[in-house]
Amino acid sequence: MSVTDELVLAEQRGATCVLTLNQPGKRNALITETYQVMSAHLDRVLDDPQVANVVLTGAGDFFCSGGDLLSLETRAALPLAEREERIEHLHALVRKLKFFPKPVIAAIEGGAAGAGASLVFAADLVLAAEGSYISLAYVKAGLVPDGGGSGFLALSLPHQLAAEIALLGGRLPVERFAAAGVVNRVVQPGSALTEALALGASLAEGAREAQATILTLLDAPHREAFEQQLEREKRAISLALGGAEAAEGIAAFKQKRAPCFPLPATE
Repeated sequence: MSVTDELVLAEQRGATCVLTLNQPGKRNALITETYQVMSAHLDRVLDDPQVANVVLTGAGDFFCSGGDLLSLETRAALPLAEREERIEHLHALVRKLKFFPKPVIAAIEGGAAGAGASLVFAADLVLAAEGSYISLAYVKAGLVPDGGGSGFLALSLPHQLAAEIALLGGRLPVERFAAAGVVNRVVQPGSALTEALALGASLAEGAREAQATILTLLDAPHREAFEQQLEREKRAISLALGGAEAAEGIAAFKQKRAPCFPLPATE
């Protein structure tokens, strides 16, 4: 097994394939290679009739902290077209998860932030440990959501709650998402994977072709709108990444200080 392969571990548990983000020392932060490895695993799952569903989880005590903010400094120096190309790696994975024809269950311990939250939102069912949180804190670095984050918020939540999540960038407890219907079950800490596997086993006993058709029907009304939003996000974050606010936000993160964002330029 190569170092790249170890970024995402795949394990067959009954009729469920468990995909585990495997960078616990970095709170399972995402890099481009992570998207590629996970996508390849999903392709294999799709072709395997013995696999009924997928559980997505993170190694250790945290689901996923999202992309590595420090790597964005290098990406900001790239031409706009190359920035957009890098974002497309994430969007391709989110698109595959969102429209996957076998049920995808997210099992959250600790928290899901940034692009990690997008992976959660792309799942069909979400189980989260009590006391864990979901966060889209892009604005704190002078950036905007990617990975379908704004699309998921706009299509799934009331505007005011979506605005609170995206504009304030705070850590919202999963209990609030459960109240909004985005998290299906809040479970005891340490039990998210066990509970997700039990749910996967239950689904596997059901009519699998019917489940696939149901997922297609549920996705159909919003598919075009979501695809369009991914394109908007790709452009928006690529532009933001090359701007003065992102430069200050990333610098402040590196220097462990509060950012002092410049005022918008006037014509």
